[in-house]
Amino acid sequence: MGMPDSRLILPDEDATRALAAAIAAKARPGDVLLLSGPLGAGKTSFARAFIRACAGVPDLEVPSPTFTLVQGYETPVGLVSHYDLWRLDGSLGLAELGWDDALAGIVLVEWPDRLGGLTPPDALHIRLSLAGQGREIELSGETRWFDAS
Repeated sequence: MGMPDSRLILPDEDATRALAAAIAAKARPGDVLLLSGPLGAGKTSFARAFIRACAGVPDLEVPSPTFTLVQGYETPVGLVSHYDLWRLDGSLGLAELGWDDALAGIVLVEWPDRLGGLTPPDALHIRLSLAGQGREIELSGETRWFDAS
């Protein structure tokens, strides 16, 4: 069970949304997606498109959890928890944010470097960076994310 890597250039926001939807179609409870990259690279845009795809609601309101740190969404594929750990500090641990319970569903994490030792070993890593007018995305994770089916 290798850890394939894939690098994609997404020319525009539509391409980002399409990739998020394709990944959402494979996601199932127990999956953790780690979104990393600099500010403004599109982590929240990706998360928003992913959550909307899971929910099957194209215009679902998906606020950034920058201040709440976590937002939960009941979807047909189960609970999707969207964490933004940018503001996480030691005094407010992940336990208080329902981390253990969230892992029973699908979890998206922005700023996953804050997870430290709690980083799930089988998570899908999604690194975003700006590339001209679009984005470059590097994916690494289990083989099933890359299967054509």
